[in-house]
Amino acid sequence: MTKGQPLHQSRAIVVLMHGRGRDTNDIMLLADRINDPTLTYLAPAARDHSWYPASFLEPIEKNEPYLSDALEVYDDIITGLLGQGIARQQIVLAGFSQGACLTAEYAVRHAGRYRGILLFTGGLIGPPGTRWEYAGSFDSTPILISGNITDAWVPAWRLRESAALFTRMDGLVVEQLYAGDSHLITDEEIAAARGILGTVAS
Repeated sequence: MTKGQPLHQSRAIVVLMHGRGRDTNDIMLLADRINDPTLTYLAPAARDHSWYPASFLEPIEKNEPYLSDALEVYDDIITGLLGQGIARQQIVLAGFSQGACLTAEYAVRHAGRYRGILLFTGGLIGPPGTRWEYAGSFDSTPILISGNITDAWVPAWRLRESAALFTRMDGLVVEQLYAGDSHLITDEEIAAARGILGTVAS
């Protein structure tokens, strides 16, 4: 699904990855909330509404081959944009929940200078105790990592671990953790995302 400016008239291209059990219509509501008509939004759909079957905290082999397939879908989108002359610095990687976990994993495997990375309630994939040894630099890419500190599916310690790794890889990380019992994107997170995107409030 595509929304917003034509590709080559866009200030930035935002790739939106939906969560488990969600769809492209759901994640495109994020585009409506950001409300920036100068951007292009692209949202692929996962087969059966899920990018991989198990928790992102399970051993990676429990999510294969689905995880690798999902990362290939992601890479096909980015490679396609680059092949059309879109600079990596113009691309924003974004996702919510399972889509944010997939985005985090794709980003660390393909580090570079992006326009931004928005991880709403999601972090790096792997069981407790995972040590990620990825090379590369984000070269001061602004990165939002946000979520509920008591979220039942995405624990705050994984968000903090992810923030630490992105910082070590030269990302400019904004870590925004909030209290509550909701599994959704708050208005405060939208405001932080708009700041990273350079969106002027309407």
